[in-house]
Amino acid sequence: MTLLSHTQGKTDIPLWDCTIGQALDQTSEKFGDRDALISLHQGIRWSYADFNQKVDELAAGFVALGLEKGDRVGIWSPNNAEWVLTQFATAKAGLILVTINPAYRVSELEYALNKVECKALVLAQTFKTSNYVEMLQRLAPEISNCVPARLKAAKLPHLKIAAVIADTAPDGFLTFSDISDRATDTARQNLKEVQASLSPDDAINVQFTSGTTGFPKGATLSHRNILNNGYFTGRRQNLTEADRMCIPVPLYHCFGMVLGTLCCVSFGAAMVFPGEAYDPETVLKAVEQEKCTSLYGVPTMFIAELSHPDFDQYDLSSLRTGVMAGSPCPIETMKKVIGKMHMSEVTIGYGMTETSPISMQSNPTDTLEKRVTTVGNVHPHVEVKIIDEDGNIVERGIQGEFCTRGYSVMKGYWGDEERTRESIDKDGWMHSGDLATMDEDGYVNITGRVKDMIIRGGENVYPKEIEEFLYRHEKIQDVQVFGVPDDKYGEEICAWIQLKPGQSANTQEIKDFCRDQIAHYKVPRYIKFVEEFPMTVTGKIQKFVMRDMMKEELHLHTQKTA
Repeated sequence: MTLLSHTQGKTDIPLWDCTIGQALDQTSEKFGDRDALISLHQGIRWSYADFNQKVDELAAGFVALGLEKGDRVGIWSPNNAEWVLTQFATAKAGLILVTINPAYRVSELEYALNKVECKALVLAQTFKTSNYVEMLQRLAPEISNCVPARLKAAKLPHLKIAAVIADTAPDGFLTFSDISDRATDTARQNLKEVQASLSPDDAINVQFTSGTTGFPKGATLSHRNILNNGYFTGRRQNLTEADRMCIPVPLYHCFGMVLGTLCCVSFGAAMVFPGEAYDPETVLKAVEQEKCTSLYGVPTMFIAELSHPDFDQYDLSSLRTGVMAGSPCPIETMKKVIGKMHMSEVTIGYGMTETSPISMQSNPTDTLEKRVTTVGNVHPHVEVKIIDEDGNIVERGIQGEFCTRGYSVMKGYWGDEERTRESIDKDGWMHSGDLATMDEDGYVNITGRVKDMIIRGGENVYPKEIEEFLYRHEKIQDVQVFGVPDDKYGEEICAWIQLKPGQSANTQEIKDFCRDQIAHYKVPRYIKFVEEFPMTVTGKIQKFVMRDMMKEELHLHTQKTA
């Protein structure tokens, strides 16, 4: 009997049928004295009782400002305690949190705020080279002459409230603490009434996906979507209230705010934030100082930590588990994370923003081979299939497109029914655009993006295969392979290579390493040695940026045909 690439998760553990606010209340009642949130760069340490009380006051403050159930509240900030307070306070008040990429500039901010009609914006003062206050003032110069919380701006017609995370505020802005200070007994009573009217299926979060072309899409997620996904991700790690999770990934993305904060709240575990942005040394210090048991990151983060010159000086023996996700993990990196970082129960996760995000995750009891060659098996209450170009489910071991459906699939793209229909079919399947295979045990290997596949002279070439081969070279620390236009073959293969510290190599050496080891058409024609790769704030490699840069550098202007 032919085994098809289709699998369903277990349903013996029921889904949480409550709102995010109710979940936080339950955890606070059970684990009120335990550490909830530790922000090392801010010197903040709150218990669950403290944290929940601050969330309630902030939620009442939002209500007092006139925000109503379903209104959108944007947050534009790096990682900090105020971000997490805003996340849970908006959920309690029935407000939809719009998470805005900290790397956005003026035009991107304008698009995001207007696309979802944000009524309020919580923003940091500055971050790296970005002056958020100044950018908002450029978009809405009227703010300097308005009463705080009563903005009327031509370019941002829906925005009324801007609150800056700072001790003092410019003209027209509130400070973050001003919001809680607005809370009154009437607002607190109104908040209780709002909470009683909330449903787990209410939209509670809009996350803009970092598309490679066109405008970002706003994936709209519900309480049920993200609360359950955080919970089941934590179950795979065997989390309890005794765990302490180091969260260096950005909160504006599902990795930080779902797999991080919501996961911790589901179990009463502690959230530990090493800094406002990723830095390998602050992560290593945080793990040692706070005796973290779980650590999150994309593969490039773990590579940076392992490569830190002082790595051996840090005591990471408290680590046990964690999640590595966001992009394929090099096999050798995974082995070092398990061996050198003591993360014997580390899990690999795979998913997408539109699915809350995790669909597949490895188990702590999986063999090393399963954990380094697959993204695990299906999550509870989730269904997965792999299909060919005609939509038919392929046999196990055959490559096709990864699709999923279940509680985790988003409600849709905000204000964009056409793009929603392009991604979610009539039967509820979310089409990922990722290429994958499923083995006989139901474990999935992500083999690349449908759009990343290189077609060279009629041969289908999958970048991940070449990348995994090049990782074997003793001098190579990281590598990214992609296609560039070619008049003769349609596309040619290009590799960007990051060498290990202190190493040197040349193009011919790399080509000689490939020759007679992989098919001739898979040997990169173009090789570039780089210090770093262009990537999103969440650590996702942007191959389209590399491709564009190489097209300019090599004067290749033929359009990609596949």
